[in-house]
Amino acid sequence: MSSQSAEGLDLSEEQVKVLEDSFKKTTRHPEGMTLMLIAAESGLSEEDTQKWFNLRNQQWRREEGLPAELGSVLD
Repeated sequence: MSSQSAEGLDLSEEQVKVLEDSFKKTTRHPEGMTLMLIAAESGLSEEDTQKWFNLRNQQWRREEGLPAELGSVLD
């Protein structure tokens, strides 16, 4: 079973779990080796993993009452 959890990404529940766990426990802005490891663990390309994190960061900022497109040193 898959879920449409991000624009244009058809992710399984397990992939969403891996990505959410990484977002909450590791980093909201993965780069380099971290991005590669998360992509490998989730079975996604690095590009799709980065896209998911970008969309998830927008969602997180909206939930926090921050502008969706602008980051800060605190997010």
